[in-house]
Amino acid sequence: MDISNLIQTVLTYALPVIFAITLHEAAHGYAALYFGDNTAAMMGRVTLNPFPHIDPIGTVLMPLLLYFSTGGAFLFGYAKPVPVRFDRLRHPKRQMIWVALAGPASNLVQALVWGVVLYLLVGNGLTERFFLEMCKAGMLTNVVMFVFNLFPLPPLDGGRILVGLLPWRQAVWVSRIEPWGFFIVMGLVITGVVSALWMQPLMHLTFGLIEGVLSPLAQWLR
Repeated sequence: MDISNLIQTVLTYALPVIFAITLHEAAHGYAALYFGDNTAAMMGRVTLNPFPHIDPIGTVLMPLLLYFSTGGAFLFGYAKPVPVRFDRLRHPKRQMIWVALAGPASNLVQALVWGVVLYLLVGNGLTERFFLEMCKAGMLTNVVMFVFNLFPLPPLDGGRILVGLLPWRQAVWVSRIEPWGFFIVMGLVITGVVSALWMQPLMHLTFGLIEGVLSPLAQWLR
């Protein structure tokens, strides 16, 4: 295991990960506030300051320990979830979809922004490897967060979106999974089910979408 390469990778990913987590959680808070729930705002979570969103264990300690102990082969972490009282939304069942979708949507936008920066740097002849790799890391980090959080199982955002879309009876049944959802998701991640059946196919589609959106910029820079 090459420690110097691992440290360089950590430094490359640090800024993109901080941005990805901060904007993801803040987007949930902004959406909830817009639709009538001020819980996150009252707790200081509707902010672009990264510190209120960082969980010392889930955001820092766990990912670093997993990264260095597995040589970068396995990585998992989480931020402090933004508190949302869905019953305070003006139209709870419908608007919970938009509150849940706001986080992944912010990651998709960030992936596009990192892609734009990468294309501009390359198009203008910049060859500094660190900045180019950081842009690629920003794209990858945000695509991973976008796809993973859309997995349709509570407490992930995709699970909340599913609850909002289903008829009441089915929605109640799915919502009851939430207390055990984290452990179910972890089990599916460890066994490779999430990666094979969800992450890889949807990440491929998402990168294809980003490439298609950015193709006019690529043509213009040539």
